[in-house]
Amino acid sequence: MRYSQLFGKTSKNAPSDADSPNARLLEQGGFVEHVMAGVYSWLPLGLSVLRKVEQIVREEMNALGAQEVFMPSLQPKEYWETTGRWEGVDVLFKLKSQTEKEYALGCTHEEVVTPLAQKFTRSYKELPFAVYQINTKFRDELRAKSGVLRGREFRMKDMYSFHTNQADLEAFYARALEAYVKVFARCGLDVKVVQASGGIFTSKVSHEFQALTESGEDALIACEKCSFGQNSEIATLKEGDACPSCGGTLKKMKGIEVGNIFDLGTKYTDAFDFNFMNDEGKQERVLMGCYGIGTSRLVGAIVEAYNDAKGIVWPKSVAPFDVHVVALKSKDEETQKLIDAAVSTIERDLAAQRVEVLVDDRDKGAGEKFADADLIGIPLRLVISEKTLAANAVEWKERGTADAESVPLDRLAALVVEWLKA
Repeated sequence: MRYSQLFGKTSKNAPSDADSPNARLLEQGGFVEHVMAGVYSWLPLGLSVLRKVEQIVREEMNALGAQEVFMPSLQPKEYWETTGRWEGVDVLFKLKSQTEKEYALGCTHEEVVTPLAQKFTRSYKELPFAVYQINTKFRDELRAKSGVLRGREFRMKDMYSFHTNQADLEAFYARALEAYVKVFARCGLDVKVVQASGGIFTSKVSHEFQALTESGEDALIACEKCSFGQNSEIATLKEGDACPSCGGTLKKMKGIEVGNIFDLGTKYTDAFDFNFMNDEGKQERVLMGCYGIGTSRLVGAIVEAYNDAKGIVWPKSVAPFDVHVVALKSKDEETQKLIDAAVSTIERDLAAQRVEVLVDDRDKGAGEKFADADLIGIPLRLVISEKTLAANAVEWKERGTADAESVPLDRLAALVVEWLKA
């Protein structure tokens, strides 16, 4: 991709109403565009990051054996009345059509997935199973804030599992918990697993996943060695105590909630009278679990955890591009032709290795190009100029490090591939 053709550009000025690093850097870097409170348009750079995050989530859910579906955001009022939540969920958007029929814009999908699963489940032989989706959700937040961390329209992965007995549900729940830790690690985040209240889900058991960052909005008591943590508001342990999981020392930390899982029991299957026939021919109630990850929120949390005074520092796994090639202009026409040819060769060689490249080909000075490269935060910057061309090399600089080095052009593609795998 040539930067001159990229839809959406960086801005020299941060948005005046930005109240967090992700709100400032995602908009200033040309990743998102603020539409109204809690609502953003995702531009090509931001959408690339979001899609990579969602692909990581998809791969780990598939590895659990869950199957992907796609359910409607527009939901009938009757389903929400069946569960008793039409009046009980204060963040639920409610719509009335020109036929006077009422609907909900889904902030969650228990009301849709439960009757859906019920239609295809009769016997114990069809259980257990899990389905998930990655979809747009809506919440009537009174105080949408912190960029994409707390929105009125947002992206989410929600998974639902269905079981014949508690032991089976608990076994899948434990596997899902480990899969979540793996998702966040692949996204570059250090997370703590915190036991939590069920909130609007009225869950018997639930856990939330807190990504550690100094700008986090939640106070934690967490282990310095393993993933154990407690929210300070419900903590039974204190700073300095031994971790009950690994024996490490507990410390005060800050985090951003990026996911949660719930043992729902029979709350929703009771509402829909959802049974299965056991191996003795008797009817029993299906048990459910629910597992959510806010994928757009996860993008914001990554920015909160990975930024410096110059901009974003994307982890390799979710960066919008792998490599940012910065081509510096030459006043000499013939030299400029050689620079252009070298850039084309780099693009071709890296593309052949499935490396994603953004080329800054704009007619701008070196200072502006370098500042934009730091703001956008692509993991590796390669500079080609009259000076580097004379040495048949490029300047190699990793984002977040101070030092640059010279790398031979004829070894560049192999070195980039090796570095991306590291």
